[in-house]
Amino acid sequence: MNLDFTAGDLAFRDEVRAVLAQIVPERWRHRVRAGVRLEPADLIAYQKALAARGWGAPTWPVEYGGTGWSPTQLYIFETEATRADAPVQFHQGLELIGPIIFTYGSAEMKARYLPAIVNADSWWCQGYSEPGAGSDLAALRTRAERDGDHYVLNGQKMWTSYAHVATHMFVLARTSTEAKRQQGISLLLVDMKTPGLRVRPIETLDGKAHTTEVFLDDVRVPAADLVGEEGQGWNYGKVLLDRERMVGAATALRLRQTLAGVRAAAARRRVGDDALLDTPGFSAKLAQIEIEAIGVETMVLRLMADAAKGTDSGPRASMLKLRWSELYQQATALWVEALGPAAAHYRVEGDAGQADPDMPEAMQGALHSRVTSIYGGSSEIQRNIIARRALGL
Repeated sequence: MNLDFTAGDLAFRDEVRAVLAQIVPERWRHRVRAGVRLEPADLIAYQKALAARGWGAPTWPVEYGGTGWSPTQLYIFETEATRADAPVQFHQGLELIGPIIFTYGSAEMKARYLPAIVNADSWWCQGYSEPGAGSDLAALRTRAERDGDHYVLNGQKMWTSYAHVATHMFVLARTSTEAKRQQGISLLLVDMKTPGLRVRPIETLDGKAHTTEVFLDDVRVPAADLVGEEGQGWNYGKVLLDRERMVGAATALRLRQTLAGVRAAAARRRVGDDALLDTPGFSAKLAQIEIEAIGVETMVLRLMADAAKGTDSGPRASMLKLRWSELYQQATALWVEALGPAAAHYRVEGDAGQADPDMPEAMQGALHSRVTSIYGGSSEIQRNIIARRALGL
């Protein structure tokens, strides 16, 4: 996209570009571009490098350790991060629980948790879904019973992303039984080292363990780690889900990374005497996704502007999440098509004879992309939100 940047914007862009060139090593590029998550140590190193420059929390207010950047600066940072093949900052702490803590948490809670999030001294996971409460989150059954200065948690959480590497988890649990299911739910912060908490990783389609089951058996949580008011967790949880969809605003810009990988792979693969990229059928499919990606970026700019003004973006975040996830899946599938049959050997690593330098990352990224239309509210849920909030149905 072409934007009219001021001289200050251009100077900021050059600064971001120079910093990212220093802190993003070449060995990350293939994995990040293909949508394969980096190892925890790499993500932590990246976050710490940003935090050292005061860039650890791009969307937070300055008083809590944020940058105070304008929407244009946020856009520049994210597009330059995409250009540099930098990873997305791990968002559970930064974009989910962090803003809830600085909005609803006590002064002690803010002082204890916010700096650790910004500086990557803590890693958070989200304890929401349960075996019988996924899209219907109000059906959750995990309980938190008050016992003196503690809450005692019992229950099970499901599909908890990266709980096996997390230091903390924010948990929705029932603190009372009300006629309306959304009432009587509270939000608690839990140290993953607390006795009675067990984590069991689940292998996903790409052969990795991105998600887990978490079992809570008489887990004692200090009452001081209750966020806000008891029984208000449903309201906080809705804010979290809205923010999770807003995370897609930054993530949606990463379509550029994927499409750059598709284009490079198609340029390398030969079909007769021509590069696959030059064949009419393939080039038309790639061009269509690239055109639609420009539309997604326009929506990102509108969301960023709304966020800066404190304006309710309505269902626009759901629209973005829905369309971005569809385009991302199409783009990763097209990358596999560009690689051809050899892409099926996605588990082969370190083989000097493999057909393409993008493997195994491209196939792993394509397989993992299937989750994008499920997490943060499935595509069906997003359509329901759009129908209610935009169409009044």
